[in-house]
Amino acid sequence: MACKVLVVCGSPEVASPELLCHLAGECDHVVAVDRGLDALLGAGLGCDVYVGDADTVSDAGRTLVDAAEAFEVERHDPYKDYTDLALALDAVRRRWQGAEVVATCATGGRPDMALSVLGLLANYKDAPVWIAEDATTARILHEGESWTIEGAESKTFSIIGIAPNTEVSEHGLEWELDHSPLDLLADTGISNVVRSTATIQVHTGTAIAYLYQETFRV
Repeated sequence: MACKVLVVCGSPEVASPELLCHLAGECDHVVAVDRGLDALLGAGLGCDVYVGDADTVSDAGRTLVDAAEAFEVERHDPYKDYTDLALALDAVRRRWQGAEVVATCATGGRPDMALSVLGLLANYKDAPVWIAEDATTARILHEGESWTIEGAESKTFSIIGIAPNTEVSEHGLEWELDHSPLDLLADTGISNVVRSTATIQVHTGTAIAYLYQETFRV
C-alpha cells in the first residue's frame, strides 16, 4: 500500500512549527535533508531517516547524526556529485516504492538551489508531489494528473509550465483554460482567482500549480 512521506529540505527559510507538526501528522514517514533536521528539532519532532553530508546542520543536530541512534542515517561525503535532496529522494524510492512526497522548507534561500529543488521534485514521477509552505501549497502535475481544490474561494492560484509542450485545462477559476498550451515558464497562468471548486488537469507535459492561502492545506 502506497504511503506519504514528508521530506523536510534544508532551506534557510524554515516552515513554522505548526505547519511541520501538521504535515508530520499527515504523513507516514519523515525524512530530514541536512539542516532540515534542525527545522524538525525546533518543532519538537524527529525523523525516520536523515540524509545529507551534515555541512549545514547545527552542532546539536550533527551530534544526533553522529550518534545514529534516534533515526536511520545516510551520511554522504561533502564532495559528492548530487545534492542532498537528490539523495533523499533516492532514499525514499528505495524504502517506500510509489510513495507520495510532501516537501517543505524547500523554496527559500538561493535561487539556483530553489530551481534545482523544483527540477528534482518534478522528476519524481513515482506518485503525487506536493510542496507545502506556510503561505503556499503547490502541486506538481505530470501528464494525465489532476488536482481538485475545494474551499478556497477568492484565493490566488497560478500555474506554470515547467516542461515543453505542456497543455492544461482549469475550471472553477476567474479565467478558465480548456486544453490550452502553457509555454515553458510563460506567464499565461499567473495570478488567477479561485471562484468555486476548481479542477486543474494537465493533458501533456508538466506544470506546477500554486495555491496561495492564509492557512496551510494539503
